[in-house]
Amino acid sequence: WLSQTQRFAHRLAFLSRREICQFPAARMRLIQFQSPSSGGPRIGVEESDGGNVIDLNAFNPQLPRYMRAFLEGGDTALETAKRALEAGQHVISRSHVTLLSPITGPDKVICVGMNYVDHCLEQNVPIPKEPIIFSKFPSCIVGPSDDIVLPAESQEVDWEVELAFVIGKKGKHIKEDQAMAHVAGFTVAHDVSARDWQMRRRSEEH
Repeated sequence: WLSQTQRFAHRLAFLSRREICQFPAARMRLIQFQSPSSGGPRIGVEESDGGNVIDLNAFNPQLPRYMRAFLEGGDTALETAKRALEAGQHVISRSHVTLLSPITGPDKVICVGMNYVDHCLEQNVPIPKEPIIFSKFPSCIVGPSDDIVLPAESQEVDWEVELAFVIGKKGKHIKEDQAMAHVAGFTVAHDVSARDWQMRRRSEEH
């Protein structure tokens, strides 16, 4: 059964390390996509918000075809994407592109529950004094146009819009003022939960 699904928006908005601490407008919108002739997932960058797509794997066939591996390429891979955007070659019409989740196969999906006051009031629960951390399986990630399978066990499937950060650099014991240097970019997540199952388990624990 499926109790929770994380549907991700199609774009991974990337910020350079210098920009990321100041939260300016994103400079690149990276995507994973398929097209009738792509032969599987590929990495691309949008020419504009919602515009045509530059095929990064056509620009440089040495680049990985999955976002996680692409981001692991660090600054070298990102500089290649910037050059492709500036060159304006290997453009695919948006109508020929099927958008996939911007990133697939992460090691983990870490979530922060009850992270704003209105949500706590809506569910009639105390405002937490420290972050409520939980995780999801990477297999729960689906693309923006994929079906969300509703669990037969639930009669109260609910959804929330979340801001998702994609971690691009590993680290431990990271200081607060250095945290954003580990963020590759961000996207929008559509978080789906089985509320009745969730609340029943919560009441059983207490």
